[in-house]
Amino acid sequence: MSHKRVYARLSTRYGETHHFKQAHTDGGFAALNPPYEAASADKTFTPSCQHHIMALKTSAWRAERNRKALARLTKALPAIFPAPVLTYALKRAFIPPMPRLAVDGYWRAHPLRADRLARALATKSGAPAGWSWQLAEGRKSDLPKSFRLPPAPYRERAHARGGGFCCVCGQPVYRLGWHVDLWGAGPNPKASWHSACVAAWNFWSAPSDQVRLLRKLQERRCRESGKRLLKTAEVDHRMPLFQVFKEHRDLPWPQLLSYWGLPNLQLINREAHVAKCAAEAGYRSQKRTDTVAA
Repeated sequence: MSHKRVYARLSTRYGETHHFKQAHTDGGFAALNPPYEAASADKTFTPSCQHHIMALKTSAWRAERNRKALARLTKALPAIFPAPVLTYALKRAFIPPMPRLAVDGYWRAHPLRADRLARALATKSGAPAGWSWQLAEGRKSDLPKSFRLPPAPYRERAHARGGGFCCVCGQPVYRLGWHVDLWGAGPNPKASWHSACVAAWNFWSAPSDQVRLLRKLQERRCRESGKRLLKTAEVDHRMPLFQVFKEHRDLPWPQLLSYWGLPNLQLINREAHVAKCAAEAGYRSQKRTDTVAA
């Protein structure tokens, strides 16, 4: 594509600024990138060469960005900080500039650890007295609208513990959204989520976002058929959530959470998933028939 056509497209998209005009007048887009001279007539400017130049520019830009981010992170870093979080932050392609971003990024990258930790913290808290798993009956209710969402008693107004306590597991939230008071400062009254519980809640609510991770855990084998997982493989709950609500809703609350976590998740091929869903639909129909007959 010629310089004139590229320039015309950029002018149409961004507006014809003085910067583009001057660059076009003074020798094309080489003027926009001073370190690189325009190719002469006897030189070959191949696409691979262009990609190499862009890679060099991106690498230099990223190095400068990481240098500034590392300086900000070092300045804001408390004297005591979780070592695994810092190690992971320094290995990232883009270093987080603040400690809280480093903590959030760590748990987002390790959803299975967040899942185990959130369920362990919920076991430590236990269910509030008098709580039972119920669904909302009206629009104004703060109860979950569907059984597909995990039960969270501490998110309900009747059982909320207020600022400084996680609305998922019910345990105190400390500095940087951490679950342990490493700094001896007590709970953070402005916080209502652990960073780990945020990642765990996202994992429970949208497990299909972790297809690549589940594929690796299952060694690329379908849990239903034993065959190799295809690209169209889908995430499935081994025990369907409607069955959990109908038949196991009286289990202790921390135990209920395992039906949304890794113990009840599997990755299966679409063909096997369709057959499993058909069998589950037949089971639900039979249950309704039995209920009406009774």
